Amino acid sequence: MYDLHETARALVAPGKGILAEDESPRTADARLAEHGIATGTEMRRKYREVFLDVPGIEASLAGVILCEETLGQAADDGTLFPELLARKGILPGIKVDAGTEPLDGSPDELITKGLIGLDERLASFRAAGARFTKWRAVMRIEGDRLPTARALVENAKRLASYAHLVQQAGMVPILEPEVLLDGSHSRLRAQEVIDAALHAVFAAMADQAVDRTALLVKTSMALSGSGSSRTDAPDEVAESTLDALKASVPADVPGIVFLSGGQTPEQATENLAAITRRAREAGAPWPLTFSYERALHSEGMDAWKGKDENIPAARAAFLARLSRVTAALTA
Repeated sequence: MYDLHETARALVAPGKGILAEDESPRTADARLAEHGIATGTEMRRKYREVFLDVPGIEASLAGVILCEETLGQAADDGTLFPELLARKGILPGIKVDAGTEPLDGSPDELITKGLIGLDERLASFRAAGARFTKWRAVMRIEGDRLPTARALVENAKRLASYAHLVQQAGMVPILEPEVLLDGSHSRLRAQEVIDAALHAVFAAMADQAVDRTALLVKTSMALSGSGSSRTDAPDEVAESTLDALKASVPADVPGIVFLSGGQTPEQATENLAAITRRAREAGAPWPLTFSYERALHSEGMDAWKGKDENIPAARAAFLARLSRVTAALTA
């Protein structure tokens, strides 16, 4: 069995991050369609290969999160994607939740599905080469009404149950309580909700006897809502985000990774640089890095357009953004 603590530390190795390549087939098709690219199983496979089979990505990526479909797909030469990544020294991971549904009794809020049968699925994922996993919960902000305490607690319980099962299966769990950017809330309200969500998660993990030294937290940055008409300065984002994390995340957690959550590639890069710089100045106890999807892909998708002759340009755009995001870790 792999050492979970060693795996967790490897995922936040200095100067490296995690690529989120874990959209469901439905979401991946929607992403392709946004860029005017044909959809379907084969085009999704090509999309994955464009960004996974890139020479040199191992210098910047410690891990890649796949979805179940991609875990079983292969590159043009027949190499399964988990093996392709492992050969590069990149840890393959997988998203294991089954999406969201309305929370019973609170239809404006969401609860994440996927615990039923998860232990059996985890065994098959590990056999297929996965070394770590991810489970996403989502928290919507609407004034002081949402999220409710019940939504925070119920999602935290499921995150903790997931983490316990994953560790029992010999893999490292990434817990992602995402505070959505949608809404007109302030940055300070986002900070407050991030703090509350993470407090709930760590309380639930204590009840489930989860080893918090063998997991990672994936969190939103503290940002004003997309409907607020305010664009926060990177230093403001850094201060509010770190204040939330210092208040809620124990020092013995091996690392924290940030999601880009609706930011443009440039915003996600600049805000990450400000957060990591402020963390070094403040002596934050955990390694910090990124786990981005759209912020890393979008420029490459624009260049690719689904055409084979554009793959070199797409990979060059992807690598350029990946290099800038990685540089933000030490800016």
